[in-house]
Amino acid sequence: MTIRTRKERERAERRQRIIDNARELAEAHGWEAVTVRRLAERIEHSQPVLYSHFAGKSAIVTAVAEQGFAELTEVLRRARPEDSDDAGRLRAVSRAYLEFAAVNPALYDAMLLMNTDLTFGPEAPLPLREAFGELEAMYCPSVGEPDLGARIEVAWSALHGLVTLERGGRLRPELRSRRCELLVAEWLAAVGAR
Repeated sequence: MTIRTRKERERAERRQRIIDNARELAEAHGWEAVTVRRLAERIEHSQPVLYSHFAGKSAIVTAVAEQGFAELTEVLRRARPEDSDDAGRLRAVSRAYLEFAAVNPALYDAMLLMNTDLTFGPEAPLPLREAFGELEAMYCPSVGEPDLGARIEVAWSALHGLVTLERGGRLRPELRSRRCELLVAEWLAAVGAR
């Protein structure tokens, strides 16, 4: 291994430690607790070293969010049964999405609630496009191409709304499963009505 290769590997490892520590700190104490100073202490490097990897907290949150979308993609991919009907696919992916958000609240905040440098849509980074692709796959082949993009955005909005209201204590926990069933039934009715 050359010195340059070793330094590049060490730099990548240090960058990942910053991301991991930011996420751990946020999950334990909220994003308000994540500061450049605190992260520098946790990784046992100076603040300038941290700034050599990230321009500031927003850039760190962006990196955490990107990794979160990669994780969400895997969760949704594993949840989607290949041999299921439309209802089974919609139900499985919806439940997996809601569970992911419930288990990873600070990560979910970074992905979808906090200000980041991420762009959404066709120019989005690959992890975001892949996560959207998994949401899209839950509707294929039951929705035609002209409606697919808008339908996915509406479905995603509904799921995000449920996550937000649940986390805010605005919805009754004992009705979570029923809400998911009703949402799937509405989606199926809309697809059948086209």
